[in-house]
Amino acid sequence: MKLPALHWQILTAFILAILTGIFFPPVVPYVDWMGTVFIRLLKMVIIPLILSSIISGLTNIGSAENLGRLGLKTIAYYMLTSLLAITTGLVLVNILKPGVNADLGLSQNVDKLGIAGQSFGDTLLKVIPDNIFASLMQADMLGIIFFALIFGFFITRIGGKHGKLLSDFFNAVFEVMMKITLFIIRFTPLGVFGIVAGVVASNSNLLEVASRLSIYMAAVLAGLFIHATISLPLLVRIIARVNPFKHLSAVSTALLTAFSTSSSSATLPLTMTSVENNDGVSNKISSFTLPLGATINMDGTALYEIVAAIFIAQAYGLELTLTKQIIVVFTALLASIGAAGIPMAGLVMISVILSAIGLPLEGVGLILAVDRILDMFRTSVNVWSDTCGAIIIAKSEGEDLKVKI
Repeated sequence: MKLPALHWQILTAFILAILTGIFFPPVVPYVDWMGTVFIRLLKMVIIPLILSSIISGLTNIGSAENLGRLGLKTIAYYMLTSLLAITTGLVLVNILKPGVNADLGLSQNVDKLGIAGQSFGDTLLKVIPDNIFASLMQADMLGIIFFALIFGFFITRIGGKHGKLLSDFFNAVFEVMMKITLFIIRFTPLGVFGIVAGVVASNSNLLEVASRLSIYMAAVLAGLFIHATISLPLLVRIIARVNPFKHLSAVSTALLTAFSTSSSSATLPLTMTSVENNDGVSNKISSFTLPLGATINMDGTALYEIVAAIFIAQAYGLELTLTKQIIVVFTALLASIGAAGIPMAGLVMISVILSAIGLPLEGVGLILAVDRILDMFRTSVNVWSDTCGAIIIAKSEGEDLKVKI
């Protein structure tokens, strides 16, 4: 018997998980292990997949001129969409003023945010790893990507039999990693069921807490909605001349997985598969833009960070001047670049912003209660932006896509 398409399997598992978490919580301990196993399997392939895909992508691009052109387009797109998202969040939070008269009694312990004292300057310096093996051990994605970019670039510079040998080797590693990844992806519905059931069962007061922070949540969700349904589709439609609805259908499985796992890095294998097979983007483009995007292109996270920072300032009765808000904008941009593609990474990075503008770090406790819900939405927007970028850049390189108008 033929199974339904994977995205329908994921959606069904998601709905069943919610029902199980609400009505049958005693069952959850017997199924949440599936989510744990699924996430561990995805984490297992993330680093070798990113390393091999970037190096393979760079060696396949060819000349340094091609690499420079593709790199500039990719970075320009990421900066543009992140600034659009931040601006959207800034306008909404100033209109809705969600932090005014907020209940500070919601504050929780924030001791676990260990990098609270780290400046964003230090975060940028850490892009260059002092020990690549330590970066691999610690899953330092920015350091790994920096090394992969340098390594892949200089493979193209040596040429000859050594260059071809290394290029063939990393192409082969990438092919193997994709085969392993596609095998793991088959179990996505089971993983989603275990993850979501556990989240719902362990947060029985989500609705109550959400009602107390409803304006803050409305500001974040409205900003994400505007960015995902207006800003990004307009870029896809105008620049790439691609039908946004066809593209949405093509990557729906990846977006559902991102929503369920709250991890753009864990979703990366599925994102690459969807963009290549359903959109028709070449592996040369997807293997360069998507791994890079999963680490540094965090539109949803950037929007959330600016809303959260100003919400906390309002909750403490502090009025941020225009200068302070500009500092928040650029710090949010840098912090979103430094945010890892893992669940609730944006919550950790918000502490960097609070330090930069002199707000008490304890204010993070105000948003802990509802952050897990918002994390699911902002991760989906992160991944949606990555896929839109891959489409736009592929079209600019003259590729013939399946989802054209």
